[in-house]
Amino acid sequence: MKRFLPLLLLLGASACGTVRTLPVQDSTRVEVRVEREIVVDTAWVELPVIVEKVVTLDTVSVLENRYAVSEASVSGGRLSHLLATKAVREPVRVEKEIVYRDSLVYRDRVVREEVKVERPLNWWQKLKMKTGGVCLLAILLIIIYFVIKHLFNLNLFKL
Repeated sequence: MKRFLPLLLLLGASACGTVRTLPVQDSTRVEVRVEREIVVDTAWVELPVIVEKVVTLDTVSVLENRYAVSEASVSGGRLSHLLATKAVREPVRVEKEIVYRDSLVYRDRVVREEVKVERPLNWWQKLKMKTGGVCLLAILLIIIYFVIKHLFNLNLFKL
């Protein structure tokens, strides 16, 4: 076990350090929504005005409906018949399809901001940030080990 103590200290010292995050790439995702709706609407159809005239040898004739008026008259032994359509607006039911398209864009991104510190780090804090606390402790222990070994010429660990 005494042989492995310097090796364990060296491995422990090399494993410590500052943590650095890996840069994250921006990712974009687009979601498209399509909704269809059928709306019933009323359209108006106008009938054209049509005039017809008929002459016949018959007696009286009268015709009328929702779209036309007919007048008949007899003069000189002949029947004169006039048919005129009424100007009417008729409602017609119409189904219309309305398509709503909506797209949402989701974007994940990393926002980096610089934060100003009141005062800069001193040399000890910078050293500790670069090497890590445990690594610094291991280096100090190794230095103390070699100082004690060379000053007092003691063999604490036999290699």
